[in-house]
Amino acid sequence: MSKPRPLPCVFFRRSKNIHHGSSFTGFLREEGIYEEVEAGALKKVIAAALAKQMTVRGMTVSQLAKRLGTSRAAVNRMLDEANTSITLNTLSRAASAVGCQVRLEIVPAA
Repeated sequence: MSKPRPLPCVFFRRSKNIHHGSSFTGFLREEGIYEEVEAGALKKVIAAALAKQMTVRGMTVSQLAKRLGTSRAAVNRMLDEANTSITLNTLSRAASAVGCQVRLEIVPAA
């Protein structure tokens, strides 16, 4: 068995990255995609929270759909992290159907 060779010492040059030291939020705003990225992140949190509450209560998609008076496809869209179109009414009804409530907070932008 041969001994592993040491990695060569590499000296890094200063990058010409104009975003070096800036915030990620600032970068997203400069690119014009902040709101889209934020909506996607919020939907992932919402979908994960609903799925977790369904699991805790042993609830299936079919059972939630029945409680909401809608189709399984509609519930699957609600649980789909990539589908950011959900109304506050739908979110509130879904939370109530799994025995929860929604808390929404608007805070100053960073």
